[in-house]
Amino acid sequence: MEFGMFMAMYHPKHRRAERNEHQMIHEELALIEAGDRAGFKYCWFSEHHFLDEYSHMSDSESFMAYAFARTERIHLGSGIFNITPPVNHPARIAERVAMLDQLSSGRFEFGTGRGSSSEEVFGFGIESMDITKEMYDETLPEIVKMWDADEYPGFEGRFFTMPRRQVLPKPYTDPHPPIWVAAGSPGTFEKAARLGLGVLCFSQSTPAELEKLISIYKRDIRNAEPVGGYVNDNIMVTTDMLVLDDGRKAREAFLNNHGNYHTGLLAKYLDSFPMAAQLPKWPAVPPPVTAGQLDKAIAAGFAAVGTPDEAIKTLQGYADIGADQVSFGTMSTDLPLDIALESYECFGREVIPKFDTDPVHRTTRQRERQTA
Repeated sequence: MEFGMFMAMYHPKHRRAERNEHQMIHEELALIEAGDRAGFKYCWFSEHHFLDEYSHMSDSESFMAYAFARTERIHLGSGIFNITPPVNHPARIAERVAMLDQLSSGRFEFGTGRGSSSEEVFGFGIESMDITKEMYDETLPEIVKMWDADEYPGFEGRFFTMPRRQVLPKPYTDPHPPIWVAAGSPGTFEKAARLGLGVLCFSQSTPAELEKLISIYKRDIRNAEPVGGYVNDNIMVTTDMLVLDDGRKAREAFLNNHGNYHTGLLAKYLDSFPMAAQLPKWPAVPPPVTAGQLDKAIAAGFAAVGTPDEAIKTLQGYADIGADQVSFGTMSTDLPLDIALESYECFGREVIPKFDTDPVHRTTRQRERQTA
């Protein structure tokens, strides 16, 4: 099992007096560099628009291009690029993906989606969340065709029209970078498997709930008809992580990270996500986690918080249900940068070697095996 990070440029109002937007951006960059050194294999970057506080990551391709130059081994991925034509023209997506792949010499991962919030989707003139499903289905196969060596023949569809053109540059990776899709429901897991796409699962599901979804995916992907040039058999899931040699210090830092405020913003904006029924309506936010609740979550294997040994126990549960990658959104809290850096160093030293012994990324292994 491999490990990743998730970056969204969380910028809550209550921290703006101590840390401005510029400082926030460079703190995220510092943690990416630390993750690269520590042995994390992936870092995912959201694309959100108009979602104040929750995510200021509206231009992830610029961030990733800069981060590629500051890192050596870690793969950076769009988590996600919104491929609906009113938000991003398919040709522009094909160009950006290829350029990032070229700049990084093959370290780019192409995560796709259709937007998760009516606040942003409607801001681009899209009339309903439901129609974005049809937009996605129309555009993804065309983006793949644009990477062919020959000239793109053009397209006349319901949501975009394009004449015959050469779409340049072409990807560095042959035939193209790994393709992923954001998923949270059984239907999307089935669709991802059918299309041969990796899954980026950002839901707040428990391991028991995830096991059902992973089983669906692993069953159906055996019969995939890939939309791309190969099958990306991969499931990434997310959970909390704060690991230090001093488990008590890790607990105290986690209990003071104001993660409940971020959860409140998630409920405010991401109205296409499945939400727990007990989440309060914004501007109310969930109560902070208590020490007793945290201890129960650690014991139940819901959070990789505490000592390295406690994290290993939790993460073994994710490995047991078939997760291929676990990623952490550490900066979507109020955790100080120095504690985050210490945690990533400790995790890389003590935890990663227990699960990830292959120096080559799983996505690379699969592509090379299928296209050799």
